[in-house]
Amino acid sequence: MTTVLKYYRPYIPFVVLILAFLFGQAMCELALPGYMSDIINNGIVKGDMGYIWTTGVWMIIVSGCSVACSIIGSFLAARTAAKSAKNIRSTLFKKVTNFSAAELEEFSTASLITRSTNDVQMLQQATVMTLRLACFAPMMGVGAVIKALNTSVSLSWTVGLALLVIVCIMMMAFFLVLPKFQVLQKKLDKLNLIIKERLTGILVIRAFTTEKTEEKNFDVANLDLTKINVFVNRAMSFMMPALMFVMNAVSILILWAGAHLIEAQNLMIGDMLAYLQYAMHVIMSFLYITMMFIMIPRAAVSAQRIGKVLDIESTIIDKADPTQLKDPKGLVQFNNVCFAYSDAEEKTLSDISFTAEPGKTTAIIGGTGSGKSTLISLIPRFYDATEGEILMDGINIKDITQHDLREQIGYVPQKGLLFSGTIGTNMQYGKEDATEEEMTEAAAIAQATEFIDEKGQGLDEEVAQGGTNVSGGQKQRLSIARALVKKPKVYIFDDSFSALDFKTDKALRDALKTKVGDSTIIIVAQRINTIIDADQILVLDEGRLVGKGSHEELMVDCDVYKEIALSQLSEEELERGRK
Repeated sequence: MTTVLKYYRPYIPFVVLILAFLFGQAMCELALPGYMSDIINNGIVKGDMGYIWTTGVWMIIVSGCSVACSIIGSFLAARTAAKSAKNIRSTLFKKVTNFSAAELEEFSTASLITRSTNDVQMLQQATVMTLRLACFAPMMGVGAVIKALNTSVSLSWTVGLALLVIVCIMMMAFFLVLPKFQVLQKKLDKLNLIIKERLTGILVIRAFTTEKTEEKNFDVANLDLTKINVFVNRAMSFMMPALMFVMNAVSILILWAGAHLIEAQNLMIGDMLAYLQYAMHVIMSFLYITMMFIMIPRAAVSAQRIGKVLDIESTIIDKADPTQLKDPKGLVQFNNVCFAYSDAEEKTLSDISFTAEPGKTTAIIGGTGSGKSTLISLIPRFYDATEGEILMDGINIKDITQHDLREQIGYVPQKGLLFSGTIGTNMQYGKEDATEEEMTEAAAIAQATEFIDEKGQGLDEEVAQGGTNVSGGQKQRLSIARALVKKPKVYIFDDSFSALDFKTDKALRDALKTKVGDSTIIIVAQRINTIIDADQILVLDEGRLVGKGSHEELMVDCDVYKEIALSQLSEEELERGRK
């Protein structure tokens, strides 16, 4: 909660200004019943029309001032809430984009989306209500009580009774509804997660004809959320009629008690009507406070959820005095590197040592779950090694800023990801100011020129969100082209050729050797054909490096590699592939 509140500090001057206008509105509204009482007691009863007109004009002026203060106060409150919500959303986005993979695993994507949208919106609504009602209601309530007591002490018991009943209703609602808000947001997270997963995997769902099953799963989550919402809304809908009943009952009570006082000549008609107005102001103030008692706890839950994201410190941070990379070459060295996930009991990688040199291709192969993707994710510092060190040109990568380190790396993930836009804008993610010639050259190396030319608009062809309007192989080639446009010193391909046919795979690797042969190339692959001509092949098995060398050396010295190779190709095919 404290973390979120600091984003409101820049708006303290606006809050002071809002309070000033709200105070003015309250004073104007509290003055009106007094004018009405004077008109009845001193004007109508005495028949003084001049006094009635004069007081009436003052009532119009005071009413105008009240309206003006209300409008300006509401405008400033809405602007302050919107600006602060904008800053919180912006900070949340920046925070999440700077998370390491370890922090991202703490929150689901659906939960982060809910926190950045629904929770921030709830906070914005609460801010408006707090500035407008939570500040205005006490001013109006205290002022109305003072005015009412000055008007008639004899009727004060009616307001006291009304406040006692209202407080009882508020406490009941508070203890019934408040615990449900935390549950409500969690149910909303779950529903968002189901929607996201089902929309992302819609083709798989259709392929396995599990639409009915998924509909049932969605209905269960939807029903859970609906039940909580219905409970909260029923509690809220009960409060309003109950409070309105109290208000109307108090009005009748005041008229009844006031009539007896008037009959006994202890109270004037105008004073009774003024007291009635003050009583309504007191009750309305408590009504506003009741609304805040419901809104603020819910906003507090949202603030805690947002604060939990903002309070997390990334496990991967830059040093205060980082080392600068001068004339980078792209030499990557692993020295006795070990890695274990924070929630794992065993190490994922153990005692990994190798050197990937510029101008050479280093390939990594191994069974499923052997740690291939984890190993290469340590190079751009998506995770930090728990033991040992990783060097870039002889400098520990922890001594280099993440920005400078990643500037030297062209990373192609296992799953090709494209953003909505055009083919050109996607390629410019690698280099913002990339020219059309540079993009065309990168596309040629990635073997993407043919299908780009087939598109009606070439590089200006639209790409749907997630790249859903291109095939898996085209998506991979565009992802590779995006990395090539960057022209880094180190290329990392995480099983990025899996969706390519053998011919395209071979042509792409040949083009890489010719065009970017002076860079360090690290390839993770499952297919022997992809890595057979690599200068160095690393074989992983259960997180350990069990083989290192060329294809020929590993076929002789490494049983794990030989088993993988022979499971894919015959000895004759392996020999032909090498040639």
